[in-house]
Parts: sequence; structure tokens; C-alpha cells
Amino acid sequence: MLNAVLLQLGATLLAIAISAVLFGLRGAISAACAGFACVLPSWMFAMRLRAITRRTGTATVTAFVAGEFFKIASIVGLLVLARALYPDLHWGALLIGLVLALKANLFAFLVKT
Repeated sequence: MLNAVLLQLGATLLAIAISAVLFGLRGAISAACAGFACVLPSWMFAMRLRAITRRTGTATVTAFVAGEFFKIASIVGLLVLARALYPDLHWGALLIGLVLALKANLFAFLVKT
């Protein structure tokens, strides 16, 4: 699970670089806001599942579904917060950061631990 978070972090850094080239500093900040709005809740979710697994030996479906719900709600909340704190967001760069960070999990199966 932590490998998926590291892949998201790498995709976020890639999105920041792409957005900086295409849209400048404003785009880089926007992509960073979107990417880190995905990475932080995913990292917290992974840590929570890791703690549950260490405590009980296995993670339950209820814990997974509840954690995923809070992760999605946190992503939406952080995106709203980013819009409120940085009203000069570049929407194209924000979408690049969001899509790359969210789709990085599709390649998590390629990483061997």
C-alpha cells in the first residue's frame, strides 16, 4: 500500500514539472495542490490500514470501506481548501495533477516489494 502512495508522490512531482513547463509557477502550484490533496489522504489511509493489520492481524472490509470513504471526502475537502486559499488556481494544471496522482495507483501492481 505504501508503494502506491510513493507512486502517487512520483506522479505528483511529474505533474508539477509538466505544469511548470506548460503554465508557469501558477500551474506548478495548482498541480501541487491537486497532487498533494490526493497523496496526503492516501498516505493516512495506508497508515491506518497498516495499524489495523498489525493490531488485529487482518483488515476488515468495514475498515477498508470506511477508510476509503474518508479518503475520498478528504480529497474533496482539500481541493475545496486549495481553491479557498489559492484563488488563482489554474484549472488545467489542477486537472493534470489530479489525474496523474489518481491514476498512479493503476501502476502499483508493477512495483515489487
